[in-house]
Amino acid sequence: MASLLNMVSVPPRISPPSLARTPSLQARPVLPPFSLSFSRRRLSIRATDTDTNEVKSEAPSTAPSKDGSSLNQLLGIKGAAQETNKWKIRLQLTKPVTWPPLVWGVVCGAAASGNFHWNFEDVAKAIVCMMMSGPFLTGYTQTLNDWYDREIDAINEPYRPIPSGAISENEVITQIWILLLGGISLAGILDIWAGHDFPIVFYLAVGGALLSYIYSAPPLKLKQNGWIGNFALGASYISLPWWAGQALFGTLTPDIIVLTLLYSIAGLGIAIVNDFKSIEGDRALGLQSLPVAFGAETAKWICVGAIDITQLSVAGYLLGADKPLYALALVGLIIPQVIFQFKYFLKDPVKYDVKYQASAQPFLVLGLLVTALATSH
Repeated sequence: MASLLNMVSVPPRISPPSLARTPSLQARPVLPPFSLSFSRRRLSIRATDTDTNEVKSEAPSTAPSKDGSSLNQLLGIKGAAQETNKWKIRLQLTKPVTWPPLVWGVVCGAAASGNFHWNFEDVAKAIVCMMMSGPFLTGYTQTLNDWYDREIDAINEPYRPIPSGAISENEVITQIWILLLGGISLAGILDIWAGHDFPIVFYLAVGGALLSYIYSAPPLKLKQNGWIGNFALGASYISLPWWAGQALFGTLTPDIIVLTLLYSIAGLGIAIVNDFKSIEGDRALGLQSLPVAFGAETAKWICVGAIDITQLSVAGYLLGADKPLYALALVGLIIPQVIFQFKYFLKDPVKYDVKYQASAQPFLVLGLLVTALATSH
């Protein structure tokens, strides 16, 4: 289930190097065409240029700072310390900083179901669903995305684990498969645990994994299109975990599907925030992110418009559904987001991207919970 709030480092302004000078970054698919038939042959994937035993963990020589934070390294955000421990590097690839929105989505879905109870069994179910959505499937998505972004990262962030050679190709591929299969297995367990006749959580997990794959991987590579790619990202971070949480504890209804997909337009806006840091690499590789296609000045207004108009539309929906207090609460949470947009993001979307997200997004996710509680009654 997908990457909306990926607060990673702002890339240094450098001239794009020749990709021909990075032989370890040859384009090679990490996954075969998506299939649930995992034969022995399909799982026998080997790196052509690099052997796991031949690669030693080396701190990237081009890292931005030798005095970086070890905590930032583990979270997968900027200001990270140089690291040689393979397990810490593996965790960095999963970007734990991107897990909370998925975990929160499960909370919103459980709340919207109206059937979550504070007992041991329901709490345990929720925790397993959070693990499936966050560490496993978001970790799979982030690792997969880093794999297919290795050429862009060689331009924008050459100190990241894959382009720097801090982790081998075989190790990255193995991690992708383990996280994918682990997440799908947890989804199946949750369906059995909930007594579902139709394995809806399993199919949501498979659908989310497929969406993550076509978002990052050729030939579709949805992220090449700023509109489709960012909406897919927004849906992955808002709709899919909400659906999983609601389906686990109650019934996923058509009106909730429509409402959460509408909310995913706000997710599109949040995804655009992360595109500003990659303008140089996106332009060099022909990716039509919105800042590349429209220019930074226009794109930043598209971004805040998608976020604000979507939430105001949801508030209007709640008002029309005769839930004025919830609508008023949501409007109250939109106001500080607008203030931080003018204070940080609209001034300089590259310089202040992390500060803006840290300031404004807590109000957006609280708005999600307000909406979930409104729909539960």
